[in-house]
Amino acid sequence: MQPPIVRRALVHDLAGAGEVSVAAFVGDGHTRPDSPYVELLRDAARRDREAELLVAVDGSGAVLGCVTFAPGGTPWADTAGPGEGEIRMLAVGPAARGRGVGRALVEASIARSRELGLGGMAFSTRPAMTAAHRIYEALGFVRTPERDWSPVPGTDLMVYTMRF
Repeated sequence: MQPPIVRRALVHDLAGAGEVSVAAFVGDGHTRPDSPYVELLRDAARRDREAELLVAVDGSGAVLGCVTFAPGGTPWADTAGPGEGEIRMLAVGPAARGRGVGRALVEASIARSRELGLGGMAFSTRPAMTAAHRIYEALGFVRTPERDWSPVPGTDLMVYTMRF
């Protein structure tokens, strides 16, 4: 099996990226199907316009996964401060799991942060997203509990950071 190709999303990737995002977050039980967050997950075009949407595709161009990348201080950065990059909505389609897609997307985000001259990364994750935590820790991110936060009551988020 060939490794995924990771690149900036193209127009024809957007519908697939939205569907992969919904499938991952709702299918894994991280987001309720009736949550307003589902529409934000599905609206990959907005994420690409207002931040940067990176996709992982296979040789046929099918979207396997995606991640939203935003520099700190921009509207899509919830956790990252100035000089940091942030990832949001990392999603891998169920059929593509175990193929290195999530890792490749996070590595591309690290590379993008470095390309922009940022000094590190900071981002939030839910406690139950343990598969993603394994990727982050394997790549050198560290838990930074003093930056943990809650965007709404009942939703606790953990923060991971990395310095370059």
